[in-house]
Amino acid sequence: MIHVVAVITAQPGQRAQVLEAFLANTAAVRAEDGCIEYTATVDAEGLPPGPGSIGPDSFIVVEKWASLAALQAHAAAPHMKAYSAKVKEWVAKRTIHILQPAG
Repeated sequence: MIHVVAVITAQPGQRAQVLEAFLANTAAVRAEDGCIEYTATVDAEGLPPGPGSIGPDSFIVVEKWASLAALQAHAAAPHMKAYSAKVKEWVAKRTIHILQPAG
């Protein structure tokens, strides 16, 4: 299994637009072969900002894929290319961590 943790930082004040586009694309991603989990997450409500907070302009995507091949197919999918083109001007930075279980 492959795990992905993607930190998406929007341009200031643009997170809602990026999240809207992300959520509109979620059903297509979850229907892909090998997709186990694909979820956008934000800071939990009710907690004060701290060193572990991601802030109001970022969100983290938590993904699980059955294989590296499934993840690679996901990256090349037409709906992902369309999503990336749509949010290009709204995103300041993407950091993508591709991981596997230890041991």
